Amino acid sequence: MKEEELYCEEVHTEHIIQDQWIDFRKTAYRFPDGRIYEPYYTFSKRDYAVVVATDGEGKVLCVRQFRPGIRAVTTEFPAGGIDQRDLRKPGTTPEETALLAAKRELREETGYESDEWTHLLTVPSQATISDNYAYLFSAKGCRRVQEQQLDEMELLRSIRVAPEELEKMIQKGEFQQAVHILAWLLATK
Repeated sequence: MKEEELYCEEVHTEHIIQDQWIDFRKTAYRFPDGRIYEPYYTFSKRDYAVVVATDGEGKVLCVRQFRPGIRAVTTEFPAGGIDQRDLRKPGTTPEETALLAAKRELREETGYESDEWTHLLTVPSQATISDNYAYLFSAKGCRRVQEQQLDEMELLRSIRVAPEELEKMIQKGEFQQAVHILAWLLATK
């Protein structure tokens, strides 16, 4: 089947909630054969950066925080939305802007910085229902430069984890962010 035989045309969209955090939509699509499929719900959120960071001792820098979607405290990598604080100058590429966000999030959430950054991959976060992208980075040789500086809406604890312990957590389903697991697999390959 050719790609154009798979493409669905947007017929109309209703913005159910639209604010600075999310644009939640109800959309109708026309299939190539003319049938209309509705409602289909999607949302837009900010693109975000995820950082697989290791310190000079080889420990992985993680954060523990409550995630309302699964109503549980999770262990994951430092991460956060790309926003106006990360924009520098016109002509900056999305990867450069994402790197600024990654550096900011690592510093704010853990108090660490790094001079060794690698862009691992840019991937749609949840292509089925969302149009935002995750920018995955690794940061090596991280060193502590300050205390955490969390945003007013953040409540998290920074921890250091041995790589083998993180592997066990992933295998047991205790490291629950799928995009973060992908970042780990790319950073350690």
